[in-house]
Amino acid sequence: MLHHIEINVSNLSKTIEFWQWFLMELGYQPYQKWESGISWKDGETYLVFVQTEERFLDVSYHRSRVGLNHLAFHAESRKQVDQITMQFKEKGVHILYQDKHPFAGGDTHYAVFFEDPDRIKVELVAPF
Repeated sequence: MLHHIEINVSNLSKTIEFWQWFLMELGYQPYQKWESGISWKDGETYLVFVQTEERFLDVSYHRSRVGLNHLAFHAESRKQVDQITMQFKEKGVHILYQDKHPFAGGDTHYAVFFEDPDRIKVELVAPF
């Protein structure tokens, strides 16, 4: 069982605006909040987002570099993937691999792929 993940972000306000509704749709609840960070928890696992210090903002994140490639979350159903996808589109969130959506991961992999404000790739996967 994963305990927690901590992600440094370039703009905490934009991160909160983006992640809060999505995580709460998946059942995460607000957990901790302080001046430079916030977290949401589901069961014993939580996600933490922390404002990166100004002196480290000169190099932005890219998933093809060494480090995190993407985060993948379980969806309850294909219907939830479709609902979240529709909400993303309404919010102007860039959906990745639109030409193959919702089977960009393969014929039996029903998911939506998107990016957060720092271009961290995120995936929401329906059960098979």
